[in-house]
Amino acid sequence: MSCNPDTPYNELPLLPPRGELETARVLKQCIRSRAVLAELEQAGNFLPNKSLLINVMPLLEAQASSEIENIVTTTDRLFRSSLLEQTPDAATKEALNYREALREGFQSLDRRPLCTATAERVCSVIKAKEMTVRKLPGTALGSEVTGHVVYTPPVGESVLRDKLANWEQFINEPTELDPLVVMAVAHYQFEAIHPFSDGNGRTGRVLNLLYLAQSGLLTTPVLYHSRSIIRRKAEYYQNLRAVTFQNDWERWILYLLEVVEESAQWTNRKIRAIQELRERTKAELKERLPKIYSTELLDVLLHQPYCRIADVVNAGIAKRQSAAVYLKQLVAIGMLAEEKVGREKMFIHKSFLQLLLKEDSTVLRKRD
Repeated sequence: MSCNPDTPYNELPLLPPRGELETARVLKQCIRSRAVLAELEQAGNFLPNKSLLINVMPLLEAQASSEIENIVTTTDRLFRSSLLEQTPDAATKEALNYREALREGFQSLDRRPLCTATAERVCSVIKAKEMTVRKLPGTALGSEVTGHVVYTPPVGESVLRDKLANWEQFINEPTELDPLVVMAVAHYQFEAIHPFSDGNGRTGRVLNLLYLAQSGLLTTPVLYHSRSIIRRKAEYYQNLRAVTFQNDWERWILYLLEVVEESAQWTNRKIRAIQELRERTKAELKERLPKIYSTELLDVLLHQPYCRIADVVNAGIAKRQSAAVYLKQLVAIGMLAEEKVGREKMFIHKSFLQLLLKEDSTVLRKRD
């Protein structure tokens, strides 16, 4: 296989790749990765309200996926902006768009399997404008260090659409390949096709999660895999290039399967820590504020780390005046902290926020 970095790679081979993909090392890693994904599924079932995961974990994934593209926002800013009806800064808006693209893409699986149209829609939501397959030449990928061109993807809309049609066929036709191997191969191919003028990396990472859901390995797209890619970002690009220039599929597949394993382990620990925090919050509410305790109030406090009086009202827990009193009582016992943001009063579940912001998944034993 030959590829000149400065020449459009219109000869990008079609899928499936020639040669052995499921080597002994790859199959061993498949077993490990699938076992941890199964544990992640079980961990999600421990939570009484799975909407918590659908709300919180995609925001963490959105922040990390945007960071890979050097779009830097903070998790704290994301949670605030997702709650308040205010215009976020550009970086935060793009990360929030990522969460919406993941949500919309996941819902679309009920109507149609993954396809080029799914990719176009996902990219359009991420970029907040209509994104279709590139029609014009001029796209080239450069090194962050030297600025030199390291890869030039195929050009010509008909060429791109033909390669995407092949990609679409590969991920949807019956195969004896393990779904994780299919995901890894399909992700390389999508990034090599580079069908859009911008947003390809984030779109590709959303498609990974959607494929895991479509293949039955995840029931909800809560795998936080961009975090592991950030930690091994240099490897990510090196291994992509190793396929292009050396046909080294094993190295790439092993890398992405390891990312799945690491990410599932981390996400699993985070989910279990959230469950532990939920139980401790429930016990504290029952002990210290039994008159206002309800499962609905607990759900509001653990929907995301910020809430407003309106959230308590909208959950049908109390009318506005009583809802304000409830939240003030939670502030008085140190569970929440009150903060004014513009005209809004926000109530921060401190332990929950700290749990989500820090790298490890230990629940603090005492509140500040």
